[in-house]
Amino acid sequence: MLDINNIAEMFPINHERVGIRLFTEKDITKEYISWLNDPEVVKFSNQRFKFHDSDSSKAFLKSINSLDAIFLKIIHKQSDEFIGTMTVYFSLNHSTADIGIMVGNRKFWNQGIGAEAWTALMNFLLDKLNVRKVTGGTLSCNRGMIRIFEKVGMIQDGIRIEQEIFDDKAHDIVYFAKFK
Repeated sequence: MLDINNIAEMFPINHERVGIRLFTEKDITKEYISWLNDPEVVKFSNQRFKFHDSDSSKAFLKSINSLDAIFLKIIHKQSDEFIGTMTVYFSLNHSTADIGIMVGNRKFWNQGIGAEAWTALMNFLLDKLNVRKVTGGTLSCNRGMIRIFEKVGMIQDGIRIEQEIFDDKAHDIVYFAKFK
């Protein structure tokens, strides 16, 4: 069985251009909340259906901290700018982890930052935590996220046909996985 009791002690994770740190309440800034309310940033996320403020962000952080999960922030190492967030939901009995990512700081879009952060976290989970399978999923129309999955060496792991509505049309959710 996977043990994440001391996971906080293993951060930060540093890669070439990004650092991944634990997200704390002090990271709930106007900038962060603006990302959550930016229709372009949350375009493919179910966050697009919600309004976010400091209270809802604190409630989310509290809820994720009560689960077998971690909430992380992505930092650009050179400038120390806050780039985005990542979530990891663990299934401890099965030694699996499901990752989510949001690159909220548009200044860093289309630079491979998302793929780099994903790679750093995925490899940490597989190599350091001994997770046996890392997963992620997205709407089939989210070509950018699908490119990240493919770029980092994940394989298609399943499809939920016409699962969610986007732009008034039903789309599949496509799942990807990387095994240890």
